[in-house]
Amino acid sequence: MSDSPQPYRVLARKYRPRSFHELIGQDAMVQTLGNAIRRGRLAHAFLMTGVRGVGKTSTARLIAKALNCIGADGQGGPTIDPCGVCEPCTAIAEGRHIDVVEMDAASHTGVDDVREIIEAVRYAAVSARYKIYIIDEVHMLSKNAFNALLKTLEEPPAHVKFLFATTEVNKVPVTVLSRCQRFDLRRIPADLLASHFAHVVEAEQVAAEPDALSLIAQAAEGSARDGLSILDQAIAHAEMGEGEPVVTAAQVRDMLGLSDRGAVRRLLGLLLAGDTAALLVAVRDQYALGVEPLALMRGLMELVHAVTLVKAGRDIASPGQSAEERDALADWASQIGFAPLHRLWQLLVKGHDEVASAVLPIESCEMALLRVMHAATMPDPGEIARMLREGGPLAAAAPGAVAATTGAGPAAQLPATFPDLIEAFWQRGKGQLAQELHDSVALVRYAPPEIDYRAAPSLSADFAARIVPALKEVTGVAWRVAQSDGEAQPTLLAQEQAAQANARATILETPVVKAAMAAFPDAELDDRLEQWSVGQ
Repeated sequence: MSDSPQPYRVLARKYRPRSFHELIGQDAMVQTLGNAIRRGRLAHAFLMTGVRGVGKTSTARLIAKALNCIGADGQGGPTIDPCGVCEPCTAIAEGRHIDVVEMDAASHTGVDDVREIIEAVRYAAVSARYKIYIIDEVHMLSKNAFNALLKTLEEPPAHVKFLFATTEVNKVPVTVLSRCQRFDLRRIPADLLASHFAHVVEAEQVAAEPDALSLIAQAAEGSARDGLSILDQAIAHAEMGEGEPVVTAAQVRDMLGLSDRGAVRRLLGLLLAGDTAALLVAVRDQYALGVEPLALMRGLMELVHAVTLVKAGRDIASPGQSAEERDALADWASQIGFAPLHRLWQLLVKGHDEVASAVLPIESCEMALLRVMHAATMPDPGEIARMLREGGPLAAAAPGAVAATTGAGPAAQLPATFPDLIEAFWQRGKGQLAQELHDSVALVRYAPPEIDYRAAPSLSADFAARIVPALKEVTGVAWRVAQSDGEAQPTLLAQEQAAQANARATILETPVVKAAMAAFPDAELDDRLEQWSVGQ
């Protein structure tokens, strides 16, 4: 009877790194670890942290092999390049070495599980150079379990090494972190992942379009394991070519529910052009093709982010980027200002969050994009004020923007005089600021929406920080407020006090009052008479 065929192994397991040379994207960690091994400066505990699928547990197993390798001739010592053929290397790779113990902290969280380790570390390794404990997701250990481990972790026997792995290092107590040599494994760049996947499909005798591998690498978000799982699915999804499956970009987009990048560019173009009918048709077309509304919003966000980076002068060209996309990004970057781009981003972020939690995702997506179309590219209040002052039309700030219609007339609708502005503050319930404007602000220039002033000693130190947002709230326009060394008018309080003093002097000089004061030396001028006189 013929032997049964070997069971299929998923790509994520089949292509797990067997040496540090195969561990992609972690060169800094490998160099540090290699130097430590060569110099004999080995820590007693290592902590690997990073997002899922970047190689934390694989790195721990590689370290175990590196420390216990004896070489093909049986005479070797610890090395950053384990031979992979000696008994310790093969046993560790197959997960059957008696001195390398792996424990999943997610299912062994209690103090009793840790006590077993504490008891076992007292005994020497059976057949290896080091007894090694690999604890995955170590942050899942209970507080009591961590406390029980601390003393052993700080002063373990010379023959024991601890290797910890976690995705949530912030949940590991500081007392444990301080006793470990920490390695932060980075997200793997998309270009490295795509290159790795190209080697995998070649080894699997599968044809794949470069764009398809780039899409998978981007969807993996820095995780080699996630990317290999997606690639596994893509190969299963692929149509058979001449004897071998062919993974195409179109199939990957269909499988992942991704929108074609060209379709997203057309969608952004319609958004900026203000073509409402065409925009809604394009959104529904993408939805009919199986593109999720959330993926559509995310694609638009990525595109706006890319335009902003290009405008900022950053080179974001990648091997998978088409010439059409590069030209479109450069064109938009040259036409759209930073302020409209920031508003586009904020509105898309808000729309993305709404779609993510919506009962009706596609309807929420349409409403969010319509809001973006009619609000994102309108000029901000400062720009509106500038255009009003210059007597120009309220033009939009980017291609296709709807003209701003605020219902406001010319700048004369802003408070025409400084006292009018103070009165507006009183009417809006901002009495404290109104009083400060009246008592302690000496005007150098009042030209709405700009104020130059000199501060009286009585003016509070935080006045400038409080007055600018208050002016926008009261008038609906962004103001420029600045202190100046120019010649200033007296404060309104000082002007009123001067007027009262002049009125008093005038009254005291009249013949009737002079005669009265002479006849009654102790008499005083009533303030009400001064006020009446000033009013007259």
